[in-house]
Amino acid sequence: MATEKVFPMTLAGKQKLEQELEHLKTVKRKDVVERIKIARSFGDLSENSEYDSAKEEQAFVEGRITTIENMIRNAKIIQEDEMSSDTVTLGRTVTFIELPDGEEETYSIVGSAEADPFEGKISNDSPIAKSLLGKKVGDQVTVQTPGGEMNVRITTIK
Repeated sequence: MATEKVFPMTLAGKQKLEQELEHLKTVKRKDVVERIKIARSFGDLSENSEYDSAKEEQAFVEGRITTIENMIRNAKIIQEDEMSSDTVTLGRTVTFIELPDGEEETYSIVGSAEADPFEGKISNDSPIAKSLLGKKVGDQVTVQTPGGEMNVRITTIK
């Protein structure tokens, strides 16, 4: 039997997933069922685009519920005392400058379950995070990205 994937995450990340799950189960699921009921009332289901759309949304919602339940069930909460204060680890926020132009970037390194690049949260599985993990302030790191190599110097770790 295959072992299930562990999802490392912060406590805040787990709480966010629990809130999304609650919303999906109590609000979204009911909305979709209501849409299906209304679409059925339009008659012939074989050419009913509203019905097809509602069924697709239902499949998405149910799939997301299953995914989140699995993530929560297999969550490993990152404890503050498990993190080194001077080394880039999961749960830390790291600031670096790109070399040679000096452009500064800041990211929080989180588990894949709570990654959101638009909020500055990158997955520990991302190329940037993989290159930075285990490094210290002042270290110069070459990051392999899909767009090519990027050289950075770590300036702060929080």
